[in-house]
Amino acid sequence: MTKEEVLNVISKGESLTIEFKGEEKSSLSDNELYKTVVCLANREGGLLLIGVEDDGRITGARPRHGNLTDTLRLKAAIFNNTVPNLHVEIEIITINEKSIIVIKVPRSERPVCTASGLYIRRAIMGTGKPGCVPFYAHEMESRRSKLGLFDLTAQPVTSVEWEDLEPIEFERLRQIIKQYRGDKTLLDLDDFEMAKALGLVKGDIEPKHATLAGVLLLGNEEILKKNVPSHEVAFQVLKGTKVEVNNFFRWPLLRIMEEIMSQFQARNREEEVMVGLFRLGIPDYSEQGIREAFLNALIHRDYQKLGAVHFQLYEDRIEISNPGGFVEGVTLNNLLVTPPKPRNPRLADVFKRIGLVERTGRGIDTIFEGQVRYGRPVPDYGRTTEENVTVILRGGPANLDFCKWVVEQERAGHSLSLDALIILNELQHERRIDITRAMELTQKTEGDARSTLERLVEYGIIEAKGEKRGRVYHLAASVYRVFGKKAGYVRIRGFEPIQQEQMVLQYVKGHGKIKRGETAELCKITVFQANRLLTKLWKKGKLSRKGKGKGTYYVLSE
Repeated sequence: MTKEEVLNVISKGESLTIEFKGEEKSSLSDNELYKTVVCLANREGGLLLIGVEDDGRITGARPRHGNLTDTLRLKAAIFNNTVPNLHVEIEIITINEKSIIVIKVPRSERPVCTASGLYIRRAIMGTGKPGCVPFYAHEMESRRSKLGLFDLTAQPVTSVEWEDLEPIEFERLRQIIKQYRGDKTLLDLDDFEMAKALGLVKGDIEPKHATLAGVLLLGNEEILKKNVPSHEVAFQVLKGTKVEVNNFFRWPLLRIMEEIMSQFQARNREEEVMVGLFRLGIPDYSEQGIREAFLNALIHRDYQKLGAVHFQLYEDRIEISNPGGFVEGVTLNNLLVTPPKPRNPRLADVFKRIGLVERTGRGIDTIFEGQVRYGRPVPDYGRTTEENVTVILRGGPANLDFCKWVVEQERAGHSLSLDALIILNELQHERRIDITRAMELTQKTEGDARSTLERLVEYGIIEAKGEKRGRVYHLAASVYRVFGKKAGYVRIRGFEPIQQEQMVLQYVKGHGKIKRGETAELCKITVFQANRLLTKLWKKGKLSRKGKGKGTYYVLSE
C-alpha cells in the first residue's frame, strides 16, 4: 500500500473490516494480536493497522521481539497461532517518521480460532462501533450457509424418522405438483420414493431420517416446534397504526403458502379494462410476483436465526422480510444479473421441481416484472441489512394506459424484455434517460443497456438525441399520444433549447467561463450541437468569445 492509500483508510475510521491498534501507552500483546486477526478473519477479513490510535492519530508501532522490520517472523507467528493457519500479508508504512504495521487479513471460509481455542468474530456493538464478540456454533453454520459451503436443509434430522411425517402433507405436495405443473414423474412414485427423490428423507434401511427440508415440508406442527424452533411465519394487515390481522404460523411450508396466498388473494382487488375485444384484469399486485417474493423469503431465510418471515400488507404496499441477509456475492447492485445462489439449495430445488418457483432460478425477474408491467415502482430492497432481507412492493392504482399499451405492443410482435419494461417505466416518471441511468436500472453492461435502448428506438417507442455517451432518450410522440399526454411531448422537445441556454448561462455565472466540451457534457449533446448553441448565445450578445481554435472559451458579455 502507498502512504496515500493508508492515510485514506485511516481517514475513514474503524469499520467491520478496519481495526486500529495504538501502542502509545503500551505495546500490543501477542495474544491480543492473534485475537484481532481471528476476529477479522471470521467476518469479511480486512486490515489491522498497528500504530494507529482509535481516534485515527498516528503514534507509531513498537518493535516486535526486538525488530520492527522483520515482517516474516510476525507473519510466521500469526500462522502458527491460528487454527486453521492463516496466511496474512504484512507491510511497514512510514508516515511522518512513524511506522505503521499494516496486516492484511483474508476472509476465512472456515471458522478460525486462536491456538488457545478462542472463536470470536467482528460485529457492530451496542455503541454503534465495531468490536469482537463470541462466535457461536450455530453462527458458524449460518456463515457457511451464507458462503455456499453448507446446506442445512439437506442435513438429516436424527430425531425425526420417516414414519413421523404427515400423510396429509404428502397429499398436499401431490396436489401442488398437479396445480403448478411440476415434475409429473414424481406422481408415479409412492410417498417414500417421492420423498427420497426430492431429498426429503435419507436412508434405504432403518432408520430412515427426514432431512430438514423434509421436516419443513412434511412435518406436523409439534415436530416443527421441537426440531426447528426458529421457524415461524407472520401474516399481518396494517392500516395506519392499527393492526387488523396479526396471525403467526408454525405449520409446514406448503400449508403456510396456501393459507397466506389465500388471505392475500381475498384482499387483492382487480380492475378490468378493455383491450380491443378482450377484457384485461389489472390487480393491485401481481399474484405471481407476490408468490415468488414470499417463497423466496421461505427458501432463503436462515433457519438458524430467530425471527419470523413477515408478510405485511399495508394500505399502499406489501413488505416481505426474512431473517438472514443476502448470501455471498449478492448485493443490491447485482440482484438482476447475479447467478442464483440459494442459502438452502435442497429446499430451493424442491420448490423448483414441484413447480412453485421459477425453474430457471430467475424468480427475481418475475418479482420485478410483476411491478413494472403495471407501471408501478420497481421492488425496493433498500432496507435489507446483513441480518434481514426486506422487499417492498408498492401498490396503488395501476397506470391503465400503460398496461393496455404493453399488451398491444406484445400483440403487435414487439417483444418487451424486462430491461425494456424497466426503462419504459422510468421514462414515465423522469421523461429522459441516458445510458448511465439505464445501466444502473437494469444492472447490465453498457453494451446490453445500449442495445435495449436502440431496439426501443427501432420500434418507434422512444426517440434519441445526441451521440455516444451524450445520447439521451425520451418517449416518442406516438406513446405520449396513447397516454393522453400530447403536451408532455411538446414540453420535452420544445423547451429543450431554452433550458440548454439557461443551463449554459448559469454555468458561466458560477464558473466564469465555458468551453465547447463542457457544454456538450452539461447539456448531454454532441460537440457539434454544443458549438451551435454557444455560437447562438454569442450572436444574441449573451456570451463573449475568447481565444482561438481548441482554446476557444466563452464568458458572460459585459
